[in-house]
Amino acid sequence: MKNILPAFLAAAMCFAADAPKTYTGIVTDDMCAGNHAAMGGKDPVKCTNECIKTMGAKYAILVKADPVHPVYYVLSDQLSAANFVGKKVTVNGSIDAKNVLQVTSMAAAK
Repeated sequence: MKNILPAFLAAAMCFAADAPKTYTGIVTDDMCAGNHAAMGGKDPVKCTNECIKTMGAKYAILVKADPVHPVYYVLSDQLSAANFVGKKVTVNGSIDAKNVLQVTSMAAAK
């Protein structure tokens, strides 16, 4: 029994969300991850909205724009994200085991 408890605690920590943090970035979609060139270089807002409505994409925050390795997180609060498409935001929350940013607050960045 003594050996089971440490193993259980270690496994539980692997599945726990990160500690809450503040993330700043642009609201985009998880398909394009900020690189809308594949969609013919469309306006980022139009492209994001089109990907969300017609292709099943999810709103995400792009925290590092890199053509090879962008860093973005799908946002748990899809309704609030819709108000900030293409805009810089500050999001408070934590990243869960599925790499989704569990949003506790979202506001326009200053």
